[in-house]
Amino acid sequence: MRKVDVVEKNFTLQEEVEVVYEKKVTPFGNSAKVDVPKKYRGWRAYVIVVKE
Repeated sequence: MRKVDVVEKNFTLQEEVEVVYEKKVTPFGNSAKVDVPKKYRGWRAYVIVVKE
């Protein structure tokens, strides 16, 4: 079961997770992308953009 909480700019996500990794967003035409391994094609994923 998925549970998402946002309280005063704090984000909490509770869900069964396969893998967690960090990637750099790269340019792709007029947009941007994040590459993931081919084995995850078709899976649901979260992209969380954070301030640096």
